[in-house]
Amino acid sequence: MRKKIPSSTSLQAFDAAARHGNFARAAEELSLTEGAISRQIARLESLLNCRLFDRMGSRVKINPVGARYAHHIRETLERLERDTQYIMGMPEGGKNLDIAVLPTFSSRWLIPRLSGFKALYPNITLNIAIRTNPFILSESGFDAVVHFEHPAWAGMRLQFLFQEKLVPVCHSALLTNQDINEQLNKLPRIHRRQNPDAWHQYARESGLILDNPAQGDRYDLHEMAIAAVMAGQGVALIPRMYVENELKSGVLVSPWPASDNLSKNFCLVKPIETGINAAALENFEHWLLAETNTFARTFI
Repeated sequence: MRKKIPSSTSLQAFDAAARHGNFARAAEELSLTEGAISRQIARLESLLNCRLFDRMGSRVKINPVGARYAHHIRETLERLERDTQYIMGMPEGGKNLDIAVLPTFSSRWLIPRLSGFKALYPNITLNIAIRTNPFILSESGFDAVVHFEHPAWAGMRLQFLFQEKLVPVCHSALLTNQDINEQLNKLPRIHRRQNPDAWHQYARESGLILDNPAQGDRYDLHEMAIAAVMAGQGVALIPRMYVENELKSGVLVSPWPASDNLSKNFCLVKPIETGINAAALENFEHWLLAETNTFARTFI
């Protein structure tokens, strides 16, 4: 049975008209006539057997059915364009991997090391996207995810990579020769919004006295907390792996103990069936394991 799929011309005309709320501006965007836009939308409405726009004389206004359809069509067209660009950008005989990662892990750890991966596997194009929260991997368009352990990954294959531990970090200019633990208590504390109880937990675990551990600015990402620390705005609990270069150079310091309890296990999350990208994903996994093992022996 033939599938009822509208032509790409009709869908693009509808998408432009829905965004602009005007056939004339849609025609200008697509280098068509207003009549051509009107005819394409009429064909689409005929196929769907429903109206997408309400006509009021020479004016048109998208109706609720049309608005809902436009939302889905826009996502479909954007995904189709991305996939097309990916294929166009692949070298002949090359492979393509789409990997989702956490934002700070991506910018602070993964991307600076990718030149090594590209040198080993020049025929694999790696597309990196940010996903802060766990999600359903199947039918997401991603081949794998680098994320922390979470019940959302139930039914997936998890390969342990490393344990992320938090440590207090501040700018070296903030410290003096006075008692280091008293200085930790006096420094402005920086928090991550997703882990508001972290300083309370650190105080209990370390036995250090922290007056009102909940006080201080809150940020969504470790990357934002690191920027605040680099600006000398206070002390933050940050995974040491994200500031290894700054700690080596002495710009940032961490004279306090790391937390053993404030930690997360990072994993490579893979679907049960890896499909056509199985070989490329295996290459990426082998490289990632080698990198994390080297890092763990050196820094963790």
